[in-house]
Amino acid sequence: MIGIRSSLRALRTDHPFLLGFALLEMVFLILPSAIVLVVSIGPSEIVTFPPSGFTLRWYGSLLGDAGYAEPFVHSLYAATLCTLLSIPIGVATAIGLNRYDIRFKDGFQTYFLLPFTVPLVVSGVILLILFGRIGWIGDLWAVGLALTIINLPFMIWSVASSVNAFDPTLENAAKSLGAEEIQTFTHVTFPSLMPGVISGALLMFMLGLNEFLVSLIITTRTTETLPVAIYSAIRGNISPQIAAIASVYVIIAVVAIVVADRVVGLDRFLHS
Repeated sequence: MIGIRSSLRALRTDHPFLLGFALLEMVFLILPSAIVLVVSIGPSEIVTFPPSGFTLRWYGSLLGDAGYAEPFVHSLYAATLCTLLSIPIGVATAIGLNRYDIRFKDGFQTYFLLPFTVPLVVSGVILLILFGRIGWIGDLWAVGLALTIINLPFMIWSVASSVNAFDPTLENAAKSLGAEEIQTFTHVTFPSLMPGVISGALLMFMLGLNEFLVSLIITTRTTETLPVAIYSAIRGNISPQIAAIASVYVIIAVVAIVVADRVVGLDRFLHS
């Protein structure tokens, strides 16, 4: 009772309509995920809402189903490779653009807007043609590289926010004490940029794990990722097993948000 009262006091505001609109928006955002989670624990062979009982057998069935387990491993591999590649590239690019007068700087700025201006299906077709010419189609690492290319601007933006907030006098102090360029970077600069790096890494991993359109175009049967496998499955039959897979995605997203909140703070993560 005390908790409810404190919650109601916290919701008091001078703008009740704005609060009501925000709560309504939260319901619309949370409701689909909540329905998927509820459907995934139903015992029926078909998707039923509300479920007639409770079972976790659909989650257990995922472990022994190679049709989902293998694509899930592919997605983890591609997302991890995408994250690892993006960190050094993103840090070097953000620092370079912030501190040096680089030729074609405007071109780079235009590239950073591509995720919002070029449809992913177009990027996928371009990568399909390019990778097909080189002979990379069918290699799983090429899927990770493609995810890096299309999502890299998000990493650069995240690191750039930390670079802009960095105090350069810290580097000058380190150099005045005898630190070399590499020592200054590894012991002063890079640790100061960690909030942006961690935020960008989490973002890149989640984008790589969830990416669908480009993966649909450039993957083959042997490199199929989980979103593509789910798409192939729902074209035939929508079962509670698919709801269980979708629930796993929801759980991973929640864990990523909790990690971001604990490591860099949710406010910093949302502003990066």
